[in-house]
Amino acid sequence: MNITKEALQRFEETATYYIHEVERFNLEQLKLKPSENEWSIGQMVQHLINSALHMQLRNIDQCLVPNQDPLASHVGKTEDGAAIFAQGSFPPIRIQVPPSAQYTPEQPESKEQLIQGLHTVIQRMREIEPSLEKASNQNTVSHPRFGGLCAEEWFLLIEMHYRHHLLQLKRLNNELFRKVL
Repeated sequence: MNITKEALQRFEETATYYIHEVERFNLEQLKLKPSENEWSIGQMVQHLINSALHMQLRNIDQCLVPNQDPLASHVGKTEDGAAIFAQGSFPPIRIQVPPSAQYTPEQPESKEQLIQGLHTVIQRMREIEPSLEKASNQNTVSHPRFGGLCAEEWFLLIEMHYRHHLLQLKRLNNELFRKVL
């Protein structure tokens, strides 16, 4: 099995786990925030869906058709980017970004919105994976922290990103459990 097929399998397992977690809670619980400056489980899932659909998968598309997109380039990875891909995951540390209108996800409108969003990402990952085999590693789109990533690397990044947020989900579950008691 090649690297993208393996990543797709891991991604599907992780995304399915998120779906099961969302199904466990009611909407009020999914919107519960441990503190004013932290995200709820619902916001975290929104972040995963939105970053995959509106950044990562879009960037894969740009890498696959570089001649038609001025954002595609031949820039290499940064030191951080090279380290993440050599390790195959993000470091197991908490990354906090100050709240902002452009970065902080909205609270979900419904559980169904989250579940459907996760299913949409799974479907898009399944659709795009076969095209990665023929993609040039020379065509990259720049990530703000990791530098130029090719289509395959953007694909792998989605799986790593979803896996990384499992740590946050565990922490939020613990917070939610404490608040319910």
